[in-house]
Amino acid sequence: MNHQQPAAAMPGATTSQTLPAMIDQHERESGQSQRLQQHTLFDDMQALLTGTLLVSLGVAMLGKAHLITGGTVGIAFLLHYFTGMSFGKLFFAINVPFYFLAVKKMGWKFTIKTFAAVGLLSAFSELLPMVFSMETLNPLYGAVMGGLLCGVGLLVLFRHRSSLGGINVLVLYLQERYGLRAGLVQLALDASIMMLSIPMISMTSVVISLLGAAMLNLTLAVNHKPGRYMAI
Repeated sequence: MNHQQPAAAMPGATTSQTLPAMIDQHERESGQSQRLQQHTLFDDMQALLTGTLLVSLGVAMLGKAHLITGGTVGIAFLLHYFTGMSFGKLFFAINVPFYFLAVKKMGWKFTIKTFAAVGLLSAFSELLPMVFSMETLNPLYGAVMGGLLCGVGLLVLFRHRSSLGGINVLVLYLQERYGLRAGLVQLALDASIMMLSIPMISMTSVVISLLGAAMLNLTLAVNHKPGRYMAI
């Protein structure tokens, strides 16, 4: 239930760039001569609500289908499957250590929005079972729709300079501090999460999970391009 272009800043992204480039790419490549329209506080608030609601539904579908994904969401899924604790509580707790790095790398405004988005997703993930339930869900459909919903939700958040936390910020720090390529580190971490899930979910579920990750990344790749969204 990023953060160069993130890999699933969240759920299962395995692209070659990291979050700041995904958020700022259209600004850099469109040139300094174009003046971007500033988002209002209301714009940002509705975006945080909309994005996290969409992602919470996508995460619920992935969880119902007993699938896995990458990034911080994937770690929360792993711990959820292993301990039985709720995804929402685990996701919030896992992100806490990364906020210091977020302030250092992206500034207070980005960090505050990310903290709010993480808190909202955690809360919505806890509350969703009270208002919505799925009796049956085909894993293939769950992977496709879960990946699409997470991708669209992340797209909304990225366009308002927010994210869903931790691992994307960490790989940026490792790149700057030790010269490790962020895209390769992100890919290695996501692959590790997938492999660690094998004792808890079937190999078939791992393969289907890759489809969900592909749908998420495709959504971001197609829709988050320079010049298509001129606002900050």
